[in-house]
Amino acid sequence: MTASAHGSTDAPTYNAVATPQPSAPASAGGSRVSAGGSRVSAGGSPVRNVLAWACRWLSLLAALPVLVLSVFRAVPAEWPVLIVQLLSFTPWLAIPAAVAVVLALLGRSRWLLLSAVALLGCQGFWLFPLDAARPSPASAVEAAGPAVTVELKAMNINSEYGRADSASIVRLVKDNGIGLLTIQEHTQALEDRLTAEGLDRLLSHRVSDPTDDGAGSAVYSSYPLELVGVLPDTPFRMPTVRLTAANGATAAVLEVTNVHALPPVGARVDQWRSDLRAVARLAERPGNRLLIGDFNATYDHSEFRDLLAGEQGGQGLVDVGTASGFRLVPTWPMDGQLLPGITIDHLVTTRQVASTGYQVQPVPGTDHAAVLATLAIPAG
Repeated sequence: MTASAHGSTDAPTYNAVATPQPSAPASAGGSRVSAGGSRVSAGGSPVRNVLAWACRWLSLLAALPVLVLSVFRAVPAEWPVLIVQLLSFTPWLAIPAAVAVVLALLGRSRWLLLSAVALLGCQGFWLFPLDAARPSPASAVEAAGPAVTVELKAMNINSEYGRADSASIVRLVKDNGIGLLTIQEHTQALEDRLTAEGLDRLLSHRVSDPTDDGAGSAVYSSYPLELVGVLPDTPFRMPTVRLTAANGATAAVLEVTNVHALPPVGARVDQWRSDLRAVARLAERPGNRLLIGDFNATYDHSEFRDLLAGEQGGQGLVDVGTASGFRLVPTWPMDGQLLPGITIDHLVTTRQVASTGYQVQPVPGTDHAAVLATLAIPAG
């Protein structure tokens, strides 16, 4: 401040200096408050945010069909034919369920992640069922105590209207020491080719009913066969034969039903259910029993699980493939169709019949694979 000549004092002057303002503090979540008060993400670029948004939507799209089909799988009911067909492919739902989990992680969505993990857990539970009513064959034998058994190696093949390669069938029989062979869609032409390939020399006993319309069947055995009867009210012939297997002085009796249920297509789904119920009623009879063939049903169909469970208080049945841990090995289609593989060909036994050596083998000329297993039949 300075004094003027007139003794007055000038007003003080100041230079304006910009004072720095503190910036808005970052929030704990990595965001900051803008001048307008809105919260702005500080953790990623706009591109990253768009990708996260896209992953969330893709996760939802992957999870929705899994959720819908999981509801149908969980609720045992007589669903429409489309649902029945889609349920055949239930094991493959694990793939989109796993994709949904990964996308939910990338999309940073907690609720989507929890939902996708729950769906994936359901698929794992169904892929590897912990069913006490379906014991492993080995544990069934141990529970019954030591028993004298007779070994029988069994094999099944749906020949697809007799077009299966006869040389491959005979080779499988010979190489695996098969003592029982069942065939669906058996034709006279296939029977003649099998004879020419030498099957009759390997399996000298036969009960056959060849036709050209897919209803034909045949049972070949190295042991004597006796026709017991044919399952009534089924479009495909399903004969039951009594086989007496022997090992020296030890003999065992096994009743074998050559199963061929109608496929669940269109209006025929009701007949498919009727066929499976008719086959299930066979389990009510006492004795050693083998249901072998093309059931046109997977373990994911409640109709097939009901067949295994049997009537309340009944002895129940064992699906050899599932009990052996091979339920995910497909048996159809094997001819290059653009469909995921499913398991519709089965060996199903009463609990006292043990099994080992389950395997699935392709056969040229047919859309089905052959299924094989070694059975231990209680003597007496």
